[in-house]
Amino acid sequence: MINARQSAGFSLIEVLVSFLVLSIGVLGMAGLQLSALKFNQTAAVRSQATFLAYDIADRMRANRVKAKSGNYDIALSADAPTGSGIEAADLQQWKAALVTQLPDGAGSVARNGGRVTVTVQWDESRVGGQSTQQFVYETQL
Repeated sequence: MINARQSAGFSLIEVLVSFLVLSIGVLGMAGLQLSALKFNQTAAVRSQATFLAYDIADRMRANRVKAKSGNYDIALSADAPTGSGIEAADLQQWKAALVTQLPDGAGSVARNGGRVTVTVQWDESRVGGQSTQQFVYETQL
């Protein structure tokens, strides 16, 4: 039989060990939550980049004659064209959407015959990803 003096402090050690195990579990859950938030932000930005690439492709299909003549071609670092034509307005709105909806967003359109390559680029370093990401969309006009 164990007397009370020999077991003094034993339950305090059990409480401290259980508190340590619980603390490690809570820290693990917090880490998982941070990773989930990061991956969710990355997925949202990639979805927006995809939407913006499809947006300019749809605008080009709506104005197919001007698109096939190269009026929508624009370099990645180029500013939106000035002018009042439909293609200029489309590119102005698209470039503005890239800048406002993506972190350091930029885009380009390159035409090769009837095939068009749309590139959307953004910076993902804010959420811990690689610094520059690109979405490239190729389609037929």
